[in-house]
Amino acid sequence: MAFIELSGVYKGYGNSKERTHVLENVDLSIERGELVSIVGYSGAGKTTLVSLLAGLIFPDKGTVKVDGKVVTGPSAERGVVFQNYSLLPWLSVLENVQLAVDQVFPKLTEAERRARSMKFVEMVNLGPAAAKRPKELSGGMRQRVSVARALAMEPEVLLLDEPFGALDALTRGVLQGELQRISQESGKTMLLITNDVDEGILLSDRIIPLGAGPRASLGPATVVDIPRPRDRKELNHDPRFREIRLGVLEYLLESGKQKRAEREAAAPKSSGASPQAEAVQVAEVSP
Repeated sequence: MAFIELSGVYKGYGNSKERTHVLENVDLSIERGELVSIVGYSGAGKTTLVSLLAGLIFPDKGTVKVDGKVVTGPSAERGVVFQNYSLLPWLSVLENVQLAVDQVFPKLTEAERRARSMKFVEMVNLGPAAAKRPKELSGGMRQRVSVARALAMEPEVLLLDEPFGALDALTRGVLQGELQRISQESGKTMLLITNDVDEGILLSDRIIPLGAGPRASLGPATVVDIPRPRDRKELNHDPRFREIRLGVLEYLLESGKQKRAEREAAAPKSSGASPQAEAVQVAEVSP
């Protein structure tokens, strides 16, 4: 049995005729210790998928299980890192991390909780900034605090919802390297949500495209059988990288075309999505 398992999951929002069907017949299996990336268009339902696994929302149909148990709500066993940092501005780096540790490990002594918190602050290379407050940090440093806080809770699963999406290219590259290292050192099961195909290939054991919405479903998984550690510059010259990238992009582009055709067939008199709008969607999944 897979460690994470979604079976026949459907999810929508709204009532009756106004209901938007976001996900349809989603099946997903992730083994313990795997890092799997879901890549797709913005608005296709990637965050909905993360929210289902986090226990923040529930499927209309189907089951969501982690370690053989149905997900019935949020749990410290499933840490989440969102694109926004969600840090308390009046607390230091160390205090923001310890806030989570205090909630999850109340039986530890104050000294033990502080030591645990500092361990993960140092894991993301923020030891020298432990006493600083969020306003004194760069965007990349704030995101590191979010990752450290999630890891300090010792979750069984780390869910990353486009954690680097708001960062500049250079900072993003640095944090991708950090995530590679943390993944290898911690052995955590991770699900990364991204609209950057290259990022998904760089970091993952497997990459899975999520087709265009509405009624989005997962495409075929591809094993990223490229030796680690991986360097983004070197990957550009790797024929296997180019093969995987092309396969994922072709699936996403074809999915987008099919959804556009369905919309035009359902409403032939409406303007539908313009070629320009389609180009914008393609750009969102093409670095």
